[in-house]
Amino acid sequence: MDVNSTFEASLCRLFLSCCLMVFAVFGVSQSYADSLSQLQDTGIKKVNSARASQKRVDVLSEKGQQQLREYRLLQKQIEGLETYNKQLSEQIDQQSILISKYDASILEVATIERQMMPLVVKMVKSLGDFVELDLPFHMTERRERLSNIEENVEAADIDVAEKFRQIIEAYQIENEYGRKVDSYQDIAIVDGVAYEVDVLRVGRIALVCQSKDTTVTAMWDRKNQSWLAIDSGNYRNSVRQGLKMANKQAPIGMLRLPIMSDGGKR
Repeated sequence: MDVNSTFEASLCRLFLSCCLMVFAVFGVSQSYADSLSQLQDTGIKKVNSARASQKRVDVLSEKGQQQLREYRLLQKQIEGLETYNKQLSEQIDQQSILISKYDASILEVATIERQMMPLVVKMVKSLGDFVELDLPFHMTERRERLSNIEENVEAADIDVAEKFRQIIEAYQIENEYGRKVDSYQDIAIVDGVAYEVDVLRVGRIALVCQSKDTTVTAMWDRKNQSWLAIDSGNYRNSVRQGLKMANKQAPIGMLRLPIMSDGGKR
């Protein structure tokens, strides 16, 4: 548009110049020439004014295009935010549902804890009674384990779940004793005399011992809760072989061992 305006102004000047030359040639009066000159000035002013107006129009047009681009960019941002807000709303709804479930679970846990504590106390007492009535093997270890559990039951900084786990673990250990064969060293009182012996335990079926020199062989008498000497000639080799098996010094095999019932009969 600026090029056209410049061209029009130049064309206007050329036309007026030609007119002045014609007037000069044909002797046109000075008043007509002055009028034509004024007309030329007016035309130039109009052309300049149109040019300035066109510049303002161009500036406004560019500003409008810039605002349009900004509007479209903001519109896209708004659409993105609306989508994001929708996703957040859905997540918040899901989290609210989870919170409600967790609150209900917490109430259930509190109820379970109140019910579990009496059960744990009862289980500890039952285990203690069982250990004292059971065959007297590894008594120091078993009593120490039970004592630690009893202390933890009274502890305020240990939750009921951990207390329950410990008592269950103790029950599992006691259960494993009934399925294993092992040996250990101990002091046994046989007929009023203390002997340093090797003890052989076969599950909870048999508990026998033998002195280091193999001259004394005894079994645990459940009825009298004491060691009872048995015929070394019949059981010496069997007990000695059983000790080797327990210590993995001999392959597992059949053993002839004395077993006394609760009534005191072998």
